[in-house]
Amino acid sequence: MDRNFESIEAIIAHEYFHNWTGNRITCRDWFQLTLKEGFTVFRDAEFSADMNSRGVKRVEDVMFLRTHQFAEDAGPMAHPVRPDAFVDISNFYTLTVYEKGAEVVRMLHTLLGAEAFFAGTKLYFERFDGQAVTCDDFVDSLSEASGRDLEQFRRWYEQPGTPEVQFEGRYDAALQRYHLTLRQHNPRLKEGAQDVPLVIPVATGLVVDAQPIDLGEGTTRVLELTEPEQTFIFEDIPAEPVPSLLRGFSAPIRITTEQSDADLLMLMGCDDDAFVAWDAAQHLLARSMESLGTMPSETPEEINSELTQACERVLTGAMDPAMKALTVTLPSEEYLADRAAQKGLVDVAANHARRQKMKALLGSRLVDHWQRVCSQYRLQGAYRASAGDIGVRALQHVAQDFLLAAGEGDLSAIRALHEQADNLTDRLATLRWLVQYETPAAREQVLAAFYERWQHEALVVNQWFTIQATRPAEDCVKSVRLLMEHDAFDWRNPNKLRALVSAFAGGNPIAFHRADGAGYRLLGDVILKIQASNPQIAARMLAPLTRWRRYAAGQDLMREVLEEIAAIDPLPKDIFEVVSRALSDAP
Repeated sequence: MDRNFESIEAIIAHEYFHNWTGNRITCRDWFQLTLKEGFTVFRDAEFSADMNSRGVKRVEDVMFLRTHQFAEDAGPMAHPVRPDAFVDISNFYTLTVYEKGAEVVRMLHTLLGAEAFFAGTKLYFERFDGQAVTCDDFVDSLSEASGRDLEQFRRWYEQPGTPEVQFEGRYDAALQRYHLTLRQHNPRLKEGAQDVPLVIPVATGLVVDAQPIDLGEGTTRVLELTEPEQTFIFEDIPAEPVPSLLRGFSAPIRITTEQSDADLLMLMGCDDDAFVAWDAAQHLLARSMESLGTMPSETPEEINSELTQACERVLTGAMDPAMKALTVTLPSEEYLADRAAQKGLVDVAANHARRQKMKALLGSRLVDHWQRVCSQYRLQGAYRASAGDIGVRALQHVAQDFLLAAGEGDLSAIRALHEQADNLTDRLATLRWLVQYETPAAREQVLAAFYERWQHEALVVNQWFTIQATRPAEDCVKSVRLLMEHDAFDWRNPNKLRALVSAFAGGNPIAFHRADGAGYRLLGDVILKIQASNPQIAARMLAPLTRWRRYAAGQDLMREVLEEIAAIDPLPKDIFEVVSRALSDAP
């Protein structure tokens, strides 16, 4: 399976890199956990980017960070990259420590430049080999080797939450000068805490007349935002530009200023930064979905024709297949929920309905292009786990997904591909489509045949569980309960719990947030069953319930489940910390 191949490659690299960042130099105390984990995640990400597509790797990492770590930052379990307190350290093996910690290291690399960063890490390895040290020792080494004062930067290790940056541009045609004003703010600081400014590297480009312009040393200039508000000036700009901000996702922040559709279309089609082009497409697609009605009868005659044309240009342009697949893939329901949570409460059912409708509409509008992708992108010979072949399969799967959503897909062809596939990437993709689009009887038949063939491969059976647990339908709650009684499910096996229950609670919003609370009750029953035997897994599985305050419906039902868990006596401290913070978190 393509994704598993890339993940295994990255995991091997991660553990190998721990030889220095974690083993030869380790943490003085648990509070310094990100010293080894954040640094090593950065190192394995750079390795994967070198081995495959740098743009694709960066976009995939950002998708994961914004969908999951940003939600952690906005919830009751928010904590600094270097925690200042904990009840149980197992609760701090988190995305904040790992993924945001890696982004903190990446910002240091961006601010110092590759040469100075390498010199600083070389000094760090030489000075502290065989010792147990702190995050400050790491930053000190970088500061000494580069000659840069990094005192203010240390605040990234101390503040929880995702900073927000607003921008405002002003162009002076007479002087050919562009003024860009940036303002930073951290909305998650505790009441009464001072909003002290961070050092935020905002990698910036300018697009003029559909072309990224040279800013002196290429098309990117790193702006160091160190004050609550700063204005940066660009000289010799021939016409009013479209700003290209946060290139390469140069900092783990939110840009909260909304750019116009025209500017986003320009960035989507013309920017030479893979992340910015992809991000512009995500914003445009999300806006289009948010403008749709939620009832099938409300289907509009038109969606944004310019957006459709932009997607056509992506599909017919020179972009590599993997980036094409990422750029035209609709934003996830989790991403839509995150956008909605910034403005108010999340309506899960509306998000789901709009996304399904948008997929059908875009599938119908671009049917010829999707069919062309399926016919023109052909792989010859046996399966290869090369970056090129992985990208082609990804694009084929996206095209087929849109065709099926539009009612233009051929289920008989999908069944044939499922039977004939020489790799699990195609076989699991076709299984997912058959589970979603086939009749219940046909679905059960194909699932039974798949299990019969793969029952002795535990990791494949886990995928089988996950595909069923994430079928986007409210009756999936019943399916998950039945699967918990299946012979292949083992309550003592954390991987089985993740594959079935965590996948359901975290990856199937429309079923988990069913109006009658059956999804919440299912997760609550699982926590009650395993809390004594495996409190660490139980505490981590609770995350979807801890964000109960962000939803427009179901708050009381989620809170009731949390309160029932809180009433357990004795309650393991892992779970106690999560539940108590979730119930006491200020609205």
